[in-house]
Amino acid sequence: MSEARTRGPVRIVGAGLLGASIGLALRAKGVEVILDDVSPATVTLAIDYGAGRAAAPDDHPSLIVVCVPPDVTARTVAAELAAHPHALVTDVASVKLAPLTELRALGADVSRYIGSHPMAGRERGGAVSARADLFVGRPWVVANHDGIADRRTADLTIEALALDLGAVPIEMEAAEHDRSVALVSHVPQIISSLLAARLEDASDAAVGLAGQGLRDTTRIASSNPELWVQILTANAEPVVEVLRAYRDELDAVIASLSEHAAPGARRAIAEALAGGNAGVARIPGKHGQAKHFASLVIMVADRPGELARLLTEIGAAGVNMEDLRLEHSPGAQIGLAEIGVLPEVAGRLAEELESRGWKIAGAFS
Repeated sequence: MSEARTRGPVRIVGAGLLGASIGLALRAKGVEVILDDVSPATVTLAIDYGAGRAAAPDDHPSLIVVCVPPDVTARTVAAELAAHPHALVTDVASVKLAPLTELRALGADVSRYIGSHPMAGRERGGAVSARADLFVGRPWVVANHDGIADRRTADLTIEALALDLGAVPIEMEAAEHDRSVALVSHVPQIISSLLAARLEDASDAAVGLAGQGLRDTTRIASSNPELWVQILTANAEPVVEVLRAYRDELDAVIASLSEHAAPGARRAIAEALAGGNAGVARIPGKHGQAKHFASLVIMVADRPGELARLLTEIGAAGVNMEDLRLEHSPGAQIGLAEIGVLPEVAGRLAEELESRGWKIAGAFS
């Protein structure tokens, strides 16, 4: 176990998914963690999972991490700043400009406050879903502002926290952060939810045809509506800006499909789809690298141990797997495993797997 960069004790306010996950990761590095929450049951559950200990009157935390819903983030941060005058306070809310603005309006001492935001989460919440590796490889935004008394110390403290959790710290101004997450997180949530809502009145026969494409695009639609109402309304202006641009592009596709025999209609549709190709190519892959991977689609029998055998034999071939996606239709006797690898090893891996009896259903570069 490597030595922790973070110096405790660390007080975590809000012992749900993010708070408990931070606690688990810090405890694994030997950092003292104090847990608090408005719900005694939530604290007890997080303690039972090993995320930290209960708060005590004589606690003197050096760092406080506020992990509460966006609508109470600023008030909670203000209370922690007042109660612990020597501690640096951060929060992990999904928006950064609104809490800072509210804190200033409340007259809070923002000289010891620096917002942050780990780009990580799960569809399920609560300490029961917490994981010590939740933040590994994920960006952790450090949202500086001009009111911080000791900006270098604040930066280094949050950077140390992010690195101890396996995250990648990224400095970003609060307004830039909010514009960015509107594009890459908040609008995708709305689109995924609206798409999934179309299934509510669909026939059983139609839903039974669902494949991995639908599962991929609707995965986040099972997220908590109450929490997302808070996030979206707190970041409404940037979200609306992206949605309006999306609406205009969607209207153009609808017009082209409605008159698909008209000159230029097919080209317009093709360019819309090609724009998606260009955009997805910019999404960072493994370890944040914008590399292009080749894909092999391998047929896997629906028997216990088959997927494990495939992964073992990929390792035996000396190939590092960069990505993995699984597709299995209900009732089917086989599944499809789409393996992402570096292009230069794709051909060799395909030959090696075929020699071991695996059937390659497709290859894409």
